[in-house]
Parts: sequence; C-alpha cells; structure tokens
Amino acid sequence: MDFIDLAAQQARIRDKIEENIRAVLDHGQYIMGPEVGRLEKRLGEYVGVKHAISCSSGTDALLMALMAFDVRPGDVIFTTPFTFIATAEVISLLGATPVFVDVDPKTFNLDPDRLEVAIRALKARDSSSYPLPITHTPSPVTPRGIIAVDLFGQPADYDKINDIAKRYGLFVLEDAAQSFGAEYNTKKACSLSEITCTSFFPAKPLGCYGDGGMCFTNDDRLADAMRSVRVHGKGSDKYDNVRIGMNGRLDTLQAAVLLAKFEIFPEEIELRQQVANRYTRLLSKSTSLVLPYIPKRSKSAWAQYTVLSESEHHRNEIMAKLKNSGIPSAVYYPKPLHLQSAFKGLGYKQGDFPISEECSRRIFSLPMHPYLAQEEQEKISRIIVPQIT
Repeated sequence: MDFIDLAAQQARIRDKIEENIRAVLDHGQYIMGPEVGRLEKRLGEYVGVKHAISCSSGTDALLMALMAFDVRPGDVIFTTPFTFIATAEVISLLGATPVFVDVDPKTFNLDPDRLEVAIRALKARDSSSYPLPITHTPSPVTPRGIIAVDLFGQPADYDKINDIAKRYGLFVLEDAAQSFGAEYNTKKACSLSEITCTSFFPAKPLGCYGDGGMCFTNDDRLADAMRSVRVHGKGSDKYDNVRIGMNGRLDTLQAAVLLAKFEIFPEEIELRQQVANRYTRLLSKSTSLVLPYIPKRSKSAWAQYTVLSESEHHRNEIMAKLKNSGIPSAVYYPKPLHLQSAFKGLGYKQGDFPISEECSRRIFSLPMHPYLAQEEQEKISRIIVPQIT
C-alpha cells in the first residue's frame, strides 16, 4: 500500500502528460516557455486572484514573497512552530527574526488569540507575558508580518488573523503549501491574504514531477516585485537589475506536467473529501483517537489525514502494527521548530509552546490520496480499531 499513490493518478493521464512533454520537446523553450504562462493563467483563475507567479519551489515562493515585502534584518515575522522548517527558514535567510505563536489544539493552525498576545508582548518587550526570542540586534526589532500555515490542507482562521494584522499594521502571508484546492468562507485557499504561496512538490494535492511553486496576489506592485525577484531582480531586461533577486523560475516541463494534472484536479479534491469522510466514519468508533476537526466554514484539501493518539507510546504501538501489516504512516512533525537546532540561537526552550509540543508527541498521519480504496481504508481502520468488523 502506498502512502500517496502517484502511480494510480499517472495511469489516468499518462497520455496527456506525454503529449504535453512532447510539445515542450518540440518547441524547445525549456525556460519560461508558453506552458508556464498558461499554467499561471489557469491557476490564477481557479483561485480567483489577479496575479499568479510561478517559481521553482514552495520554499522559493515564500522567499520571493518576503523579498517583495522588503523583509530585512531587524524585522520580526510571527509564525507557527508546528510546521515544516521552510516556513521559518525563509525568515532567517533574510536576516529577520521569527517569533513563534502556538497553535489551536483542534485545527493545529496558528492561534489568533495567542498571536495577539505575542504581538503585544513584543511591542512592550515583555518576555514575562509571552516567550520571546533573543533578537541579536542592537536596536529594537520591528514587527512586520505574519505567516499563517494551512496545515494538512485546512486554511487557518484568516478573518481573525487579517483583522489582527490590520490593527497592528502587519502584512499577512498565507503558506498554502498543503492547501491548494481548499476553501475558507466560500473563498479558495491561495486568495486569503496579501500574498499566498503554494508548493507543487510531488506529494502535494497538486504536485509536479520535481519541484515547483507559485505565488498569488491581487496587488500589482507586489506582483511586479515578485516577477522581478524571480529572475535575479530583473528590470526592463535581464541586464537591468533593479533589486537583489534570485533564480526562481519554474521549469517549462514541470508546468506541462501540472497542466495535465490540473485537468482532473477538481475531481481529485472531491475524491479526497470522500476518502476523508470514510476515514472519519470508520475511525469514529475509536475512543482513544482525536480525529481531524474541520470548521463548518472550511473545506480541507486533505493533503494528509492526521489524528492524535492518547500518548507517544500509543502512537508508536499503532504505527508499528500498521507497519507489520505493510501499511505506511508518517509523523508530521516530530519536533516543533522552536526546539530545532537551526533555531537554537533564538533561545526558546521546552515548554514555551506546549500545544505544539504535545501534538508532536501524539500526532500521526495515515495513507491519503484520491485513489485510496474503501477496502484499503477498512483494513487500516481494523488494525487501529480492532472492534471494527
């Protein structure tokens, strides 16, 4: 059994993928070829935003967005410690400081109430009321923005987050690496903040056959800045460099693959809903698992189906039973970012973000993809909940 079955998807559209790749081989425009523009147009229309700027990875999308906001040393960006390192890594790459905010225990997304406490504490320089990092700068730091993460495919609470950002003069960046195809209050993920970034890593709900990413915005100025950053800070031509940039272009071949995959993507999102609903129905008989919580106003893209066990020992027992039956499972994420060696210099310690720490000890994810068969889910569920017949 596969954790994510890319082969089943490919079998459906292999002819279209090969046709699209042959077209690229025929025209030979391997960098920024016509498929890149077509992909940007289609995904921008799907999300409902004015500008879609493709790039070489989800991480580069985050970096491009922060560079468009002109983030620099001395700036502070608030984000969650319960996510993949890329979210906070890009903050540090620009010399800015991540300030971590614990997550909501039901959604695992950044908690807006704790966010406001963190902002007030930073402005007052009061680490007694909230765990603040060591900043390593001689002058006071400047709160600049928020990166909210749509963890496991479910959008964060952007109504509250955007309202807080507006009151404190901060920008909001939506890290939608796992949520392309999701919805929040009838709006598509990737349209919920000033800039949104997504990833096309192969395991994502919409993934290519390598690395890729995209930024979305309705702001003309930010869009122009990201297009410039994407190509070494390009101005009127490639030898007119108006800012420091990067090489962040999406390969034409990856765009061709994504165009083929996008044709069936809306159907796959609905299939993911069916798979998730079936898991919930089967596993609801368990008295020892906490199942995913999706607010009524949200629709998850179900990048993962993730549950909480009673304890770390209980999780290990379940995962061992699954492994013995040839069923893969995974832990996202076993160590919160504030406890990672890469962020040791911030001075955070065990206990600073207890919800993230507790989740990391108990959380695990089950096989999840649009082509997961009912009998496979029943087998998984019987191992986890033996009383299922």
